[in-house]
Amino acid sequence: QVQLVESGGGLVQPGGSLRLSCAASGTIFSINVMGWYRQAPGKERELVADINSGGGTDYADSVKGRFAISRDNAKNTVYLQMNSLEPEDTAVYYCNMYVSSGSKYAGYWGQGTQVTVSS
Repeated sequence: QVQLVESGGGLVQPGGSLRLSCAASGTIFSINVMGWYRQAPGKERELVADINSGGGTDYADSVKGRFAISRDNAKNTVYLQMNSLEPEDTAVYYCNMYVSSGSKYAGYWGQGTQVTVSS
C-alpha cells in the first residue's frame, strides 16, 4: 500500500507565497508522474501542475509564471512553490502520484490541504 501525506497549506494574503509538499511512503519501486490538483468550492477538480520522471513539467495557464513544481526522487516527494498568490487560488490542493510497486501500477491521492488567499 502507498500513502501520500501533504503539508504546507494555510492562510496567506494576496501576493504572498506558500510551498506545498507531498511525500509518498510504502512499497515504492518507482514513481512516474507526480502532480498537484486543486478543487475550489462548487468547482471540479483541476490540474495545477505535473512533473514526469524525466523532469518535464506542465502547468495550467492560470498559474504559469507564478507556480513551480519540483520533485526529489530520493525522498519520493513533490513540491509546489506558489508565488504571487491570488484569491482565485483558494482551494483544497491534492497531490497525485502514479506509483509502481512491483507488479502493480496505480495512481494515488493525498488527503488534501487547504490553501486560502485572503486579506
